[in-house]
Amino acid sequence: MTKIIAITNQKGGVGKTTTSVNLAACLAYLGKKTLLIDCDPQCNSTSGLGVDRGDYSVSAYECLADPDKTNGAIIETKYENLYILPSSSDMSAAEIELAYEDKREFFLKDAIAKIKDKFDFIIIDSPPALGMITINILTAADSVLIPIQCEYYALEGLSQLITTVKTIKKKLNPSIEIEGVLGTMYDGRTNLSIQVLDEVKKFFPDKVYKTIIPRNVRLSESPSFGEPIIEYDITSKGADAYLSLAKEVIRDNL
Repeated sequence: MTKIIAITNQKGGVGKTTTSVNLAACLAYLGKKTLLIDCDPQCNSTSGLGVDRGDYSVSAYECLADPDKTNGAIIETKYENLYILPSSSDMSAAEIELAYEDKREFFLKDAIAKIKDKFDFIIIDSPPALGMITINILTAADSVLIPIQCEYYALEGLSQLITTVKTIKKKLNPSIEIEGVLGTMYDGRTNLSIQVLDEVKKFFPDKVYKTIIPRNVRLSESPSFGEPIIEYDITSKGADAYLSLAKEVIRDNL
């Protein structure tokens, strides 16, 4: 069965796109046929896999309006088992346009329904807001993976996200669950990182991944080269961490 995982946190700068790109790439590296759906108007997941705006004419935005376009919009990347449904800046307009549509929460789910059986995992990168696009993502997903940076204000706004997930579960998607919580930008040399991670574990008992994503220069560099970390530097601590996370996700979904 296909597992659809939304990478979501309305707080910016927590590692959503880094996690989306590298988790998807590592799942593919481990033999799982994986689709990354970029729903962020900034298109960073798209460029993070080396796909340029000139490489495609149909994006996730067009698929929301016409689900029949979804199959043709999927791009096979240069990495084995890894595919992407790219985004475009037009996704910003979707926030407004969907507000006036009937059944506006289900547009992405309808688009994914056309292709979901072709993949083992579908990873969705979300914009940093709890708007209509994110509601579509949560309605379409089986679960939510929440990246939380191990820094001050890490838990800021998290209760709002949990409330939103509970509302989606009650009204739109009764099967959605919290997949897991991922500590990112971890620096074990600082008391702050350690304290924040302890607080996260209190907030999410039994949901925090054993894997922690460290601060890593190579991980920060790889997007500018349009490569996931396992391609850019598989020997780095960042690559080791995301491979470990992918193994945890696979194990949790056996």
